[in-house]
Amino acid sequence: MSTLTIPDDELHVTYILASGPGGQNVNKVATAAQLRFDARNSPSLSARIKQRLIQVAGSRMTGDGVIVLTARRFRSQIRNREDAVARLHEMIGQASQVQAYRVPTRPSRSQRRKRLDSKQHRSRIKQGRSTPYAD
Repeated sequence: MSTLTIPDDELHVTYILASGPGGQNVNKVATAAQLRFDARNSPSLSARIKQRLIQVAGSRMTGDGVIVLTARRFRSQIRNREDAVARLHEMIGQASQVQAYRVPTRPSRSQRRKRLDSKQHRSRIKQGRSTPYAD
C-alpha cells in the first residue's frame, strides 16, 4: 500500500451545501465535499484491488464504477476534502490487503458430545419447570 499513489487529477471534488449546524452560513456556503473517484478506469489500481474495491465500497460505488464519498463532518471545505480523501485512502487500503485463506475445520467428537450433553441438561431443566401432569 505504501507504493500505491493516486494522482490528484483522478480525484474530482465538488462542494455542496451541508446540512446540520452552521448558523447563518448553512444556506449560503457550500462546505460539504463530494469526492468522485473513477475506480474502474483508474490506471493507478491493479485489477485485484479494483475487484476487491467493488466489495469494500458497497453502495458507495455507482454502476459505472465511480466511488462517491460525501464528507460533511467539518465546517470548512478544506477539512471536509481532507476527510473524504482520507476515507478513500482507507477504503483502498482495505481493498489492497490480501485476505487470509480460511482452513475449514470440524468440531471434534468430544466437542460434539459436550454440546449435546449441555442441550440435554438444559432440556431437563426446562421440563422440570412445567406443571406436573395430573391423573
